[in-house]
Amino acid sequence: MTIKHLFGVTLLLSLAACAPQAALVKTQSEVTDVREDLKDTKTQLQDLQKRLDMVDANVKGTVDMQKTMADYGVRSDQITTDMQLLQGKLEENNFRISELAQKLDDKTFKLAELSAKVEELDAKVKLLSGVTTTSPGQQGIKSLEPSDVYRQAKNDFDKKNYDLALAGFQNYIAQFPSASQADKSQYWIGECYYAKKDFGKAIDAFNQVIKSYPKSDKVAGAKLKIGYSYLNERNNAKAREYLYRVIKEHPSTQEAALARDKLKKIGK
Repeated sequence: MTIKHLFGVTLLLSLAACAPQAALVKTQSEVTDVREDLKDTKTQLQDLQKRLDMVDANVKGTVDMQKTMADYGVRSDQITTDMQLLQGKLEENNFRISELAQKLDDKTFKLAELSAKVEELDAKVKLLSGVTTTSPGQQGIKSLEPSDVYRQAKNDFDKKNYDLALAGFQNYIAQFPSASQADKSQYWIGECYYAKKDFGKAIDAFNQVIKSYPKSDKVAGAKLKIGYSYLNERNNAKAREYLYRVIKEHPSTQEAALARDKLKKIGK
């Protein structure tokens, strides 16, 4: 291949890099729009809660209790229905954000992959043209995108191939430490150890979720499974400590309900 041809190929690859860049910008815009929608939904939920509080106040200050209670029941049912609808919308938006975040990971990865190819070809062109340059040190272009790595590891876990799943989740964090599913991968590492009955390592892995991803929606689950792990190690004192933390720090979650049930079984 002549120098002229190599320059032509480099130019084409550089132009090609613009396409995933545009897609990346579009996806980022979609994520922003969904987050704004999520913010509006939370505001509506707060407004409904205020309306419900006002209804409670009216009930307490009204003399005709029977009529008020009937009116309260109708209004309360309507507010409850509205809140359920908004809660459903909130969950749908959370799912959309998660989906878009994974797409953003993949598009960012593709853009980096294409840029690496352009840089590699540009280095070859400079080398052939007699320009001294340092090799970019490419160690091979990765073939799997972040979502592929996570999906494969989760599939292995669902099939109870815990060793494969463990390696997959660890690989995800090693390759994509800032990607959207890093917190969930760390959580599933703990679940892998828990399923293998290696409770000491499970506790360490779940603690890493709490330490490295304090705002993750997996934190409540991590604390709950730490409690369960201590129970399996016959350390009831530490188990109670973490189960009570779940109830106190995450009172409205499913994990809190599970913690209460477990405390009843082992005795408070």
